Amino acid sequence: MTTSGTARQTSHLRLVGIGAGPANLSLAALLHGDPRQPNFFFDRKPAFTWHDDQLITGATLQVSIFKDLVSLSDPTNRFSFMSYLHEQGRMYHFLNAQFSSVPRTEFRNYLAWAAESNENVVFSESVERVDFDGEAFRVTTDRRQVTADNIAVGVGTVPWVPDFAAPHLGAGQFHVSQFLSHAKELAGRRVAVAGGGQSGAEAFLDLISRPESERPACVSWISRRRNYFPIDDSTFTNDFYMPEYSEYFYRLSESKRAELNSAHILSSDGISESTLRAIYQQLYRLQFIERDEHRFGLLPNRTIVSVDRASSGVFEVMLRHNDESGQSQCLPVDAVVWATGFRPAPKTFLEPLMSRIETENGEARVDEDFAVSWDGPPDRNIFMQNAVRGQRGLPDVNLSLNAWRAQRIVNRLRGSSGPELAMSFIDWSAKNGRGTQWTL
Repeated sequence: MTTSGTARQTSHLRLVGIGAGPANLSLAALLHGDPRQPNFFFDRKPAFTWHDDQLITGATLQVSIFKDLVSLSDPTNRFSFMSYLHEQGRMYHFLNAQFSSVPRTEFRNYLAWAAESNENVVFSESVERVDFDGEAFRVTTDRRQVTADNIAVGVGTVPWVPDFAAPHLGAGQFHVSQFLSHAKELAGRRVAVAGGGQSGAEAFLDLISRPESERPACVSWISRRRNYFPIDDSTFTNDFYMPEYSEYFYRLSESKRAELNSAHILSSDGISESTLRAIYQQLYRLQFIERDEHRFGLLPNRTIVSVDRASSGVFEVMLRHNDESGQSQCLPVDAVVWATGFRPAPKTFLEPLMSRIETENGEARVDEDFAVSWDGPPDRNIFMQNAVRGQRGLPDVNLSLNAWRAQRIVNRLRGSSGPELAMSFIDWSAKNGRGTQWTL
């Protein structure tokens, strides 16, 4: 959505959202049409994008279609995935296609539709500074200044690579978030894919499955994990991605929360079973049918400790084996794809307020409704989305609790509470008194 006439004329708002990714789009959708909550969401990008350069053919969503922007909080909302299919005239086609998982490109198109259909979402406008004047937040963009009672920060994440790799980016090495732009340059070259999660798996599968004329000479897949592990998408594990567990997790100590995030990482960052199966089948074809076993290398349980460029121009990737002490390998490659994840994006626009904000282990400390703890008036809130994984767990950067979190913020703004959700089958805490009552 470009800047509308209404947006240009509005100077004071109930809420200003900074960033228009899935988190803030969910909030914008749930607030849409509420005249008591005038709002705008600014994004510096010229148009909506969502990992566009990673939308490899065949890539699918790892969560249910019901975990869209609104359905788990307000299934009647006009910005649901179902509404998108209906408006696009493809409801029957989608049903007949019988997708076991939603194509990621289709979900990206749904998100773009929601952004473009919401007149309160404004692109090509960058928030440069947020101040507080004692009464309201003053939000300064590269076009104007508005005031707001509350702000919602949802600027998402940025690609991360090890420090030693950063100087080489752009010279034969790139982050997987730029995969489609660079992968066409890899034909006939020796390539290392670094990262044992879903993104690394998709990049590896794409490269070894390309037509002969476009395929790299060899692709080595490196992971610190002991094997290429599947995502744990089983029923009880998915209770980690329900509101009740999020509330339980929030009340734990900082050290216990960090322990749980590490222990349960494969419930969020494992590889889809379908992707693993497709990789294994392609390796079978390469080795036993095409008899081209030199086209790939699988190197789990290894840590990349350095990448240096030799005088010949080849990159020397130094690997340390995680079990065999003292054992290392030097892997000569022509290119490296870093599928090493993302980190919360910097929030320089908040610098005028940072001395007033409480922090915890590098994160802004938030309360139960994702409002930042700060020294301002209690009815003036800084809501933080997608940036408090240490306090709210793995779902914080996952789509699973997107709509629920946004609804919590909406309820705070409206001074109301939503309908009670059915409790988990699992009694997570010893403090809630839900344990089985035995009688004699």
